[in-house]
Amino acid sequence: MDAEPLYNFPKWSNKATIAMLLGLAAIPLYVGILLGYGANPTTLNTGYQPKQPVRFYSHALHAGKLGIDCRYCHTTVENAAMAAIPPSEVCMNCHSGIFANSTKLDQIRQSYNSGTPVKWIKVHDLPDYVYFDHSVHLNAGVGCAECHGPVHQMDVVKTVQNLSMSWCVECHRAPERFLRPRDQVTNMDWTPPGDGSREAREKLGAELAKKYHINANTDCVTCHR
Repeated sequence: MDAEPLYNFPKWSNKATIAMLLGLAAIPLYVGILLGYGANPTTLNTGYQPKQPVRFYSHALHAGKLGIDCRYCHTTVENAAMAAIPPSEVCMNCHSGIFANSTKLDQIRQSYNSGTPVKWIKVHDLPDYVYFDHSVHLNAGVGCAECHGPVHQMDVVKTVQNLSMSWCVECHRAPERFLRPRDQVTNMDWTPPGDGSREAREKLGAELAKKYHINANTDCVTCHR
C-alpha cells in the first residue's frame, strides 16, 4: 500500500503560494517607483515651477515692479490657515480699465463673466497629514520670503525650500533666526537693521520672540493633528 501523505494542504494554498511569489517579484518594482516619486521635484518641493493656465501672470510684474502687497490678492493670509488664491474679481478690479482688451486676459475675463474660477496650479502643496497655518506664522513675524523666496522676482512662481519636516523643525527650534517685525512680513526687500550679520538678525529675532510671546513647539501634534 502507498503511504499516505503526512500533510494535506488545502487547495487555496496553491493560489496563496503564487500570490506570494508575485508579491515578492513586485517588491523591486515598488521600491523603484517609490524612489522615483521621492526624487520628483513635485515631491521634494524644490524648483517645482508648473506652467500656470494664464501665461501672462507674473509675480515679478505685480509684486515686484508694481509693488502690489501680497495681502491684496491673498486676502486670508493674516487671519486664516490658507492663503486664498485670488478670484478673477480681484484681477478685474484693475484690469477692467488696464489692458482691458488684451487677449492675454481672455481667460480672466471669461472666468469673471461666467463665474467659473481659473484652474490655477498649486505650487506649495504640503501633504494632507501636515497642518500649517499661514496666519499664525505671519502674526508671529515670519516673512513670506522665508518660505516662498523672492517671489517678487519670479515671473512664474517656483518652490525654493523643500518644505520638509526637518526644515520646519529647524525654524521652530530657533525662531529668532527667522523673525522680523510684523509690519514687514510682506516686504520682500526687508533687511535686518544694523550690520546685517547673523548675530544682529538673531538678536532682533530674540527681542521680537519675547515681544510677540513666541512659543514655537516641536511636539508632533503641532503639525500632525
